[in-house]
Amino acid sequence: MTAHLSRRRLLQALGFAGAGLVLAPSFLSRALAASPSEPARRALVTVFLRGGADGLSLVPPVEDDAYQRARPTLALKAQGDHAALKLQGVFGLHPALGALLPLWEQGRLAVLSGVGLPVAPRSHFDAQDFLESGTPGRKSTADGWLNRALEDASADAPLRAVALQPTLPRALYGNAGALAMGRLEDFRLRRGGDARQGFSSLYAGAVDRALQGAGADAFEAMSRLDGARLSKLPASPGVTYPGTPLARRLQDVARLLKGDVGLEVAATEMGGWDTHVAQGVAQGAFAKRCEELGGALAAFAADLGPKLETVTVVVMTEFGRTVKENGNQGTDHGVGGVMLALGGGVKGGRVHGRFEALTVDRLQDGRDVPSWTDVRAPLAEALRACRPGVDLAKVFPGYQEGTPLGMFT
Repeated sequence: MTAHLSRRRLLQALGFAGAGLVLAPSFLSRALAASPSEPARRALVTVFLRGGADGLSLVPPVEDDAYQRARPTLALKAQGDHAALKLQGVFGLHPALGALLPLWEQGRLAVLSGVGLPVAPRSHFDAQDFLESGTPGRKSTADGWLNRALEDASADAPLRAVALQPTLPRALYGNAGALAMGRLEDFRLRRGGDARQGFSSLYAGAVDRALQGAGADAFEAMSRLDGARLSKLPASPGVTYPGTPLARRLQDVARLLKGDVGLEVAATEMGGWDTHVAQGVAQGAFAKRCEELGGALAAFAADLGPKLETVTVVVMTEFGRTVKENGNQGTDHGVGGVMLALGGGVKGGRVHGRFEALTVDRLQDGRDVPSWTDVRAPLAEALRACRPGVDLAKVFPGYQEGTPLGMFT
């Protein structure tokens, strides 16, 4: 074996079958030094709807006349065909999100309307970057808001920050430990008599001291997780997850939470929300995405059962869509959208935030729902509720908090 072992070669030889494992550097040097006596915190789970989900269809203001006029073929209705599920005031819930209605009725699901970035890039790349960095309008920020929220901890715990997706999301870039994997079942060592010896020989041959440490720590973390057999942990009795990518990822998050591995932050994502063409109303492409989202979140909540009180889930997107439908029975990139939150510490059964009739004179640039609420406001409240004492000035530099939303406790 050559002495000049590359980082890529080491990662390729970690012993996975298509695992897509990513380890942030600090995890490798500190993750296994955690103290089991670390004070319990409420875990924060984020779900990023990539593509710019249409908040006016997720949680449509069905009783707003201007909304109905702006979308002659796409507007959901208050009753009859294409009827939304009744929530509060002018708002309804997309019928394909019906699996979430019991959580709303139990006061465990909340909605925030008119939320978004204080800038309006209308570009997926820029909007996602600004949201995940936590510094809207600044492209030079190297780390992410979730990672900065973890840096205040006095000690790391094994697997404390995990992304259930192939690559580490921008929000988890930084100095605090974080890990990404496509599937929990891939986070295992190869079976076989000489697997441990082969892996040990591989990283021992590296000339980069940091890489040697990475190999040793990664190997130990994998050994612990493999021993727990979390990837085979079944869902709670009576709970069946849908066979969708998001549901599989959230089931893995639930396994980590139930396995008490020290998980504090989990992130995952769902694509397919960029609906420029043939968006559909109660059925169609958008409705299918809603069905996947609602089914996955409902199964996750049911699987956790009472443990859901120790978890807060935040569902976000980079921007909303235009109020007026386009000529292709779709919607284009907008500004303000909606956020969903469920679980422990959520003041549910309520639509939070501001809403005004969607007449042209009240829209941003005459076309978009404004960001009446800066997206950093609910994220800051969620962090404060989940991680008391967190330094929000460090997490969201330059952000000045306003009147509390009262969305989390």
